[in-house]
Amino acid sequence: MIRRSGYWLIPAALLVTAPSSSPAGAQSVEEFYKGKTISLSIGFDTGGGYDIYGRLLSRHMSKHIPGRPAIIVQNMPGAGSLRAAQHLFSLAPKDGTALGTFGRQMGIAPLLGTSAQYDGTKFNWIGSITNEVSTCVAWHTATVKTWADMLEKPITLGGDGPGADPDVFALLYRNVFDAKIKLVSGYHGTTPIILAMERGEVDGLCGYSWSTIKSKHQPWLKEKKINILVQAALRKDAEIADVPLALDLAKTEQQRQILKLILTSQETARPFAAPPSVPADRIAALRAAFDATMKDPEFLAEAKKLNLDINPLSGTAITSLLTELYAMPNSVIEKAAQAVSK
Repeated sequence: MIRRSGYWLIPAALLVTAPSSSPAGAQSVEEFYKGKTISLSIGFDTGGGYDIYGRLLSRHMSKHIPGRPAIIVQNMPGAGSLRAAQHLFSLAPKDGTALGTFGRQMGIAPLLGTSAQYDGTKFNWIGSITNEVSTCVAWHTATVKTWADMLEKPITLGGDGPGADPDVFALLYRNVFDAKIKLVSGYHGTTPIILAMERGEVDGLCGYSWSTIKSKHQPWLKEKKINILVQAALRKDAEIADVPLALDLAKTEQQRQILKLILTSQETARPFAAPPSVPADRIAALRAAFDATMKDPEFLAEAKKLNLDINPLSGTAITSLLTELYAMPNSVIEKAAQAVSK
């Protein structure tokens, strides 16, 4: 298993100047990027957690890339960020001028019976800013107040689309634990779902990051506007220690295997990737720049001001993690796919 404490780093000088990175006489990384613009596609609308993390990275990473290219953000919502992932894999320029960030489940979406037309191990993963705990939350007016309630009382949850976190987790709990969940999908992002929850159209949503709640919705916590029903990760977050961990609720080994496959994606909660086939020396430079940004005092200071968690995972670590998941037995993968299908 990959440990956060074992964050894999390779000295930037070795990554960028390794002789095998590019043919003799080829354009250097610095020469290529000088005067260029990198497009960072964010698979969600403005204002959400992925957007906040993506824009934070865009403001600081450029100075660590040789040639200091500008980084321009482009929001590309749709299908729970599958649109952005598919575009990055198939259509985006493969020269190092395109990056993307999308839902943490998109790396394994092809395993889960979605319409994803790519192999998650073939992206050039640049890194993830943090790991994450996903929650299910219910508005304070809902009759469901706890996990135990959700197993006994009906609850209507908002969804985004196949493969999106709100849908994946709602279906996971309904199909694995027989929670009394009705999923109303098609809201095109968590922001519309939240508005629907506040208006009473739905009772709540699943797959909502604890870090986003802390950074964007402190009034919810202070005024007790929400009840957090369950948390999903490989380990419990001490800040919400009274909220049950989904893994601890598993009653059978099959349930544990299904949950582990899905929840491992929480380790790559805010991922950034480049398309396949980008020259190796440019990928090495982008990874080195990402790693350097994670230690940048100005980046860390702004993250602290925004109340954002920073617990990075390197691009090579993400690749290894996904390779391990794609190699899981077909029987486990099939059961996991069934668990998050309608």
